[in-house]
Amino acid sequence: MTSNLNKMVKISLLTGIAFILMFIEFPIIPIFPWLKMDISDVPALMGAFAFGPLAGVLIEFLKVTMNFLLSGSSTGGVGEVANFIIGASFVAPAAFIYWKNKSKKSALLGMIFGIIIMEVVAIIANVYFLLPVYGMNMAPAELMQYVTVGLLPFNGIKGIVISVLTYAIYKKVSVSIFKVEPNFGSNSIGSNSKGKIA
Repeated sequence: MTSNLNKMVKISLLTGIAFILMFIEFPIIPIFPWLKMDISDVPALMGAFAFGPLAGVLIEFLKVTMNFLLSGSSTGGVGEVANFIIGASFVAPAAFIYWKNKSKKSALLGMIFGIIIMEVVAIIANVYFLLPVYGMNMAPAELMQYVTVGLLPFNGIKGIVISVLTYAIYKKVSVSIFKVEPNFGSNSIGSNSKGKIA
């Protein structure tokens, strides 16, 4: 009971940090100014590495829900749905691979795989759901430009930044705050259920 309560407190803390970080956003692709970069996925990925993929997805869901309920939405909820879908598609695969075998190698492979999955999901979600719902009807040439010049580099840059920040921060706080070993400094193939090298 105490362990579960402690876990939920830490997930709540990470959710709060992610919620605050959502307000710090800026465009990085000038011709598509609505593609705004934020680092709110860092706490979600940290939570996923510490407590499992579902924890990361939960943090993604809660931060978006809090943002929608407390701040409203300028996109009718479409932007928030996009944020959740794309964030979860990055965090869950990355943590899943890391939890299969907790090591430096699996963490790096997980984040790389997470970026690839996020890229694919972002394209599919935008083309078949987000853009139509938002009422943005692009011609085929415009859509291709949006995908190749907008979505691909945007999510690639975002994924790399989130990965680098998470890797750097998680190593420092995993033991002191999450009470788990990061294993980011090891390539060991053995680990126990608490993340410590066997």
